[in-house]
Amino acid sequence: MQFTDNGYIIDAKKHGENSLILTVLTCNYGKITGYVKNCMHKKNLAVYQLGNAVKIDAYSRVDENMLTLKAELQSASAVNFITTPSKLSALSAFCSLCCSCLPEQAPIHRLYDYVDKFFSQINEENWLAYYCYFEFFLLDDLGIGLDLSECAATGTTQNLCYVSPKSGKAVCEEAGFVYKEKLFAYPKFIVEENYYPTKDEITNLLIMTEFFLQKNFFKTHGLKFPQNRANLRNNLNL
Repeated sequence: MQFTDNGYIIDAKKHGENSLILTVLTCNYGKITGYVKNCMHKKNLAVYQLGNAVKIDAYSRVDENMLTLKAELQSASAVNFITTPSKLSALSAFCSLCCSCLPEQAPIHRLYDYVDKFFSQINEENWLAYYCYFEFFLLDDLGIGLDLSECAATGTTQNLCYVSPKSGKAVCEEAGFVYKEKLFAYPKFIVEENYYPTKDEITNLLIMTEFFLQKNFFKTHGLKFPQNRANLRNNLNL
């Protein structure tokens, strides 16, 4: 196996004295993990930072073997995160979720578009909205996406206000008002592709995605929910 791709570094673990086990979220091959030999020299340290955009050359003599990687820095995008605690927390949550949830070498073409937007818009005032889109569509990529097209109780497509924690389906105001304390807020800004949500809308979205990730992925697979993600809303002061 041999290929070249572009992506973002989501994990880097030291291996031996001068090498790394590197994990990169790539455009065409999804999450890939491989061995980078003799890369930990002083001039290269800045390359292998979480969030940096890199070009990857990957090679494996046998498909079942771990990949051998070579990384070339395309953009030092990590610097956009490290000076701001809230952005650094979002990056940590992003990397933890990708490492925990995504299988090796499984294409994520639609999700990658939202990943790319998150990184490219990180210096914009509304950067957190792009992180929200990533988490929402991560659910979809994992096969546990929400059905927000019509009310689960009545079938109407009008006045959708809530999401059921049991079914992951939308609920209209008339059917859900009595139970509203037990329901999630309908993520209208996601459905309408609005990238300027209110603070409350962001908070509600992150509460909901955390719940469904916990319930339908981490608990189902017997995995521990990443602490970096568990701390995110507190770190964002939401």
